[in-house]
Amino acid sequence: MIAVGLTGGIGSGKSTVADLFAARGVPLVDTDVIAHRVTAPQGVAMPQIAAQFGPEFVAADGSMDRARMRALVFGDEAARKRLEAITHPLIRAETERETREAKGPYVMLVVPLLVESGAWKSRVDRVLAVDCSVQTQIARVMRRNGFTREQVQAIIARQATREARLAAADDVIVNDDTTLDALAQDVELLHRRYLALAGA
Repeated sequence: MIAVGLTGGIGSGKSTVADLFAARGVPLVDTDVIAHRVTAPQGVAMPQIAAQFGPEFVAADGSMDRARMRALVFGDEAARKRLEAITHPLIRAETERETREAKGPYVMLVVPLLVESGAWKSRVDRVLAVDCSVQTQIARVMRRNGFTREQVQAIIARQATREARLAAADDVIVNDDTTLDALAQDVELLHRRYLALAGA
């Protein structure tokens, strides 16, 4: 089974692209979903997070207080590294387990920070980047999340540049002013290519 790493900056539309592959029966392993699971109520990361950061970072339901943690790690590099030291090994182990258990000719790993992390590139056979202009990213995230332009720009600044992502990619889907039908056609072409690569 081959593994395709799907990545893209915030607001690029990678979730939409992932859903289109899933609709074609492709198993998805989504590191964001896993990250939420390990920090959910009774999540495996929660005892360590409570011990490292204190009970004020645990919400009433027992999950990680995301808003509080986001505010802390956004301005504090040491805190971000402490959080990642807890969560990243757990996310990696769970990702590897789900990948092993996936059924199909190929599996798609949805990894927003694939280019930034470095190590991910060696774990996939191909990298698919969803690309759009920075202005499109900003407009989408402001509309979707209600963030200010400055907040979105700060997030984008912490991610890999568009150029770095494109340089790392084997395949690219452009999703600027694209219709869902056009996006689906792009996905279908790549789906057929990946099936052929997998010998299916």
